[in-house]
Amino acid sequence: MTANGNKPMLEIKNLKGGVEHLEILKGINLSVNGGEIHAIMGPNGSGKSTLANILMGNPNYELTEGEMWFRGELMNDLDPDERARLGMFLAFQYPSEIPGVSMDKFLRDSYNAVKNDSVSVGKFNKMLRKKMQQLGMDESFATRYLNEGFSGGEKKRSEMLQLAVMEPKLAILDETDSGLDIDALQVVAHSVNQMKNPEMGVVVITHYQRILKYLEPDYVYVMLQGRIVDSGGYSLAEKLEEKGYSWIREKAGLEQ
Repeated sequence: MTANGNKPMLEIKNLKGGVEHLEILKGINLSVNGGEIHAIMGPNGSGKSTLANILMGNPNYELTEGEMWFRGELMNDLDPDERARLGMFLAFQYPSEIPGVSMDKFLRDSYNAVKNDSVSVGKFNKMLRKKMQQLGMDESFATRYLNEGFSGGEKKRSEMLQLAVMEPKLAILDETDSGLDIDALQVVAHSVNQMKNPEMGVVVITHYQRILKYLEPDYVYVMLQGRIVDSGGYSLAEKLEEKGYSWIREKAGLEQ
């Protein structure tokens, strides 16, 4: 429960699951409120991306035990599109290319589907230009085919624009910083900070501390072997950067 007695926006209780009958998550508990940034750190194979995919209802992943509540609704059996309409958004580590589909058309179709609306082309384009100005993006970006020929940094800008347009209640960023140079990293962090508001919670999944110094998360969790083994504030991320994951494995009594 939150300090004012209200339930968290997102509440995960004893979540277990995985892929192809392999249990990867082994009992995850997590609560996220609007206005908060939560960072989940861990090495490859720790279960971070599995958690993101199960939260969004990816059919290739299986939930075997536990509960997922979002804005007061049990999500366990909801389809991905139903979760999106509730206000969830996932930014992928490797965004897909869709040749022949322009950014503005893709975004308008997605907006209408998620918001259950039929906003006109003119009204949507006016809103889109405003979002692009907020993010410091050139308007020509909107007419390019979705992620086709985009650099790594441009693909991340594309994801951030999608996030800005959809205005979700919960944004999950799955290793959005992967492979980015320092300039692209700052673009992502600046975009998230520009969009941060009391109504939106953010979950950042990452290997590294570097993006977190720009985002200043409220909570940091360390995931190892499908479990959250430690939590704290930003200082925990700084300590991980200094000592590495071997330190946290030893602290948690896990094998190297």
